[in-house]
Amino acid sequence: MKKLLLIFAFAISATTFSQIHDPVKWSTSVEKISDTEYELLAIATISGAWHLYSQSVPENGPIPTSFTFEGNSNYLKKGNTKEEEGHTILDPVFEMQIKYFDKKASFKQRIKLKGKKEFNVNAVVEFMVCNDTQCLPPKEVDLVFEIK
Repeated sequence: MKKLLLIFAFAISATTFSQIHDPVKWSTSVEKISDTEYELLAIATISGAWHLYSQSVPENGPIPTSFTFEGNSNYLKKGNTKEEEGHTILDPVFEMQIKYFDKKASFKQRIKLKGKKEFNVNAVVEFMVCNDTQCLPPKEVDLVFEIK
């Protein structure tokens, strides 16, 4: 009987700890600004009580959201990636003022085309999410923007 209870306890704990949290889903789109300029949009949809951190966070805080765009002879980046307003609060986990996003976050990057052919812009976003009691390890997600 003790062995059966022990096996049952291990089965429950394995199920509990094996649940993978994936509270952020990323999508991309492209907006044409002019014949030679486009805006790349990366949109994070954040579920539950999780929040995604800004690209600018104080030292000793969480990992900031960052974008790395793969070099390509078809375009030039114009400026840095911009983000929407978000919320700035005294974060209970890090005990400092931090800007974060909940529910949804939009990031925009302008590019200038060097030619007229179709191509993809590949990027990687690295980010960290927390709720009021825990943080998940930083994660990287590949993004693809189709320029038509």
